[in-house]
Amino acid sequence: MSAAEGPLVVGVDTSTQSTKALVVDVATGRVVASGQAPHTVSSGAGRESDPRQWWDALCEALRQCGDAAHEAAAVSIGGQQHGLVTLDAQGEPVRPALLWNDVRSAPQARRLTEEMGGAKFWAERTGSVPAASFTVTKWAWLAENEPEAVRATRAVRLPHDYLTERLTGEGTTDRGDASGTGWWASATEAYDPEILAHVGLGQALLPRVVRPGEVAGTVHRHDLPFSKGTLVAPGTGDNAAAALGLGLRPGAPVLSLGTSGTVYAVSRHRPADPTGTVAGFADAHGDWLPLACTLNCTLAVDRLAALLGLDREAVEPAGGVTLLPYLDGERTPNLPHASGLLHGLRHDTTGGQILQAAYDGAVHALLAALDLVLDEDADRSAPLLLIGGGARGTAWRQTVRRLSGRPVQVPEARELVALGAAAQAAGLLTGEGPAAVARRWGTARGPVLEPVERDGATMDRISGVLSDAAALLERGTG
Repeated sequence: MSAAEGPLVVGVDTSTQSTKALVVDVATGRVVASGQAPHTVSSGAGRESDPRQWWDALCEALRQCGDAAHEAAAVSIGGQQHGLVTLDAQGEPVRPALLWNDVRSAPQARRLTEEMGGAKFWAERTGSVPAASFTVTKWAWLAENEPEAVRATRAVRLPHDYLTERLTGEGTTDRGDASGTGWWASATEAYDPEILAHVGLGQALLPRVVRPGEVAGTVHRHDLPFSKGTLVAPGTGDNAAAALGLGLRPGAPVLSLGTSGTVYAVSRHRPADPTGTVAGFADAHGDWLPLACTLNCTLAVDRLAALLGLDREAVEPAGGVTLLPYLDGERTPNLPHASGLLHGLRHDTTGGQILQAAYDGAVHALLAALDLVLDEDADRSAPLLLIGGGARGTAWRQTVRRLSGRPVQVPEARELVALGAAAQAAGLLTGEGPAAVARRWGTARGPVLEPVERDGATMDRISGVLSDAAALLERGTG
C-alpha cells in the first residue's frame, strides 16, 4: 500500500448479490485497497438470502483489503434497502431475510393500504404508499404465513442494520434506511406507534435511529482487521449512500441502472405522493430523497439477451416492437404479479430489435417517473447523472439519451454506494457533511454526453401498450 495523505476509512456496500469494501484516504478520496465477495439469492416464488452470508462476505472483503483495513479509523455500511431480517434471542437469524425484490407480500401491501386510511394516509404519514418491496408488508406476510417465525423474533433489522450491529454489538439504524420500512413516520421522524400496533410489531424489537453525523458505536469484535476503538458511522440504505457518494446537491437528477433501476434527487421538501409512484424517503444527511424504483433493469435485459443468444450490446433499432421486461413483477408501475410482455412481433423482426425493445421498456419506466421525482426547485435541463453497472454499457447510455432528450453525465467513480459510506465514515473524523466530503473527492466528475433529439414516439408507443395491457398485466400468469 502506498502512503496515504490522511487517515483511512472503510466504506462497505452490501448489495443483493455481493459485499464490497473500499479503504479510502480521507484527504484525497483515493481508494487504497478493496475487496469483494459474493452471496446467494434464492430463486422461485421468493427472493431470500441468509444474513450470515453477508457477514461472511464482509469478513472476506475486509481480508482482501489487507493491512489497510487495520489502519482505518472509521467504517460505515451501505446496504440494500427494505430487506426484513428477523433475529432470535441469541442474535441469530430466525429464517432467511426477505429481500426488497420479494413480491409475495403484494396482497398484504394492498390490505394495509386499505385498512389504514388509504394511499393518502400512508403518503402523508410515512411519505410512501406501501408496496410489496417495503419491510412493513414483508412483516405482515411473515405474520400471516409463518407465525412461528414471528413468535421466535426478538429483533427486527434491515440488512445494513444487521452488519452494523455485528460490528458494534448495538442495534442501530439511520433515518434514510428507516424511511423505507413503512413504519417510520416522515412527519415526526420517529417510529409510528399506530402502524406498529396495527401490524403487531413492538417498538422494542426495532433498532435505535442514529442521527446524521452521530457515532453508532465502535468495533467491538476481535476477529476483524480493525484496530480497537474504530468508529462506526450510522450507515444507510444503498440509494442514500450513493447520493452521498455523488455529493448530490438538491435538484440534481440521478438515474441508476443496476439489478433494480432508480431515479431520485435530493430535495429540501418532504415528499408525499399518494399515487405511490414516488417513495418519500429521507436521505442520510437531513434532507429528503424522493425516489422511484423499478424491479427490472440490467438483470432483466441481460436475461433477455441470453434467451436471444445475443451479446448485451447487439441491439438494432426496435422499429415497432414493444417489450415490457417485467420478469420479476414490477414496482413502477405497480404491477407485482406481471410478467414480461412482447408486442409488435413480425416475420422480419430481428433478435437485435427485440433486445433494443427490452432496453426501451426498462428505461421508459424510469423516465416516466422522473418528472414526479423532481420538485419545483429542480433544474430540468441539468444532465442526468447516470450510475450503476448499466451506466458503463453503450446500449444503456444511448437508450437513456434517446428517450430522455437530455444530456447525460457518467461519473468516472465506481462503487458509489461504498464511496458514500466511506464519506459518511470520513465525516465522523473531519466534522464535514458526507456530501461535502464526496464533493471534495470529486466523485461525480465524468464526461457529459450531449443531448440528442428525444424519441417521443417510442415513449408514447410504450405508454400506449402499457395502458392497453393493464388488465392482463395486473392479472399475471397465476
